[in-house]
Amino acid sequence: QVQLVESGGGLVQPGGSLRLSCAASGIISRIYVMGWYRQAPGKQRQLVATMSWLGVTSYADSVKDRFTVSRDNAKNTANLQMNSLKLEDTAVYYCYVNNGNNYWGQGTQVTVSS
Repeated sequence: QVQLVESGGGLVQPGGSLRLSCAASGIISRIYVMGWYRQAPGKQRQLVATMSWLGVTSYADSVKDRFTVSRDNAKNTANLQMNSLKLEDTAVYYCYVNNGNNYWGQGTQVTVSS
């Protein structure tokens, strides 16, 4: 059974930082893409940042130069370092994995508020 366990969400002031982590278990084949999406209230889920098996990254324009995605292929883990957080970064953040099939974590809330 595939499980994606996220951690690291919370409440932070504008300009602050948070680090999200995701650990995937129950996956025996290679994970092609691992990363993060987010969904704000009333909006569709959207890409935040992903990294391929070979280390190629993809970022939403709104988070470039502020967020950094990383992963450990051997451990099936991924992290998202979020710096200079803005009010509009408030959302539920979902870990995402593709190994030919798509899998999602349960989501972790990130709230940016003064």
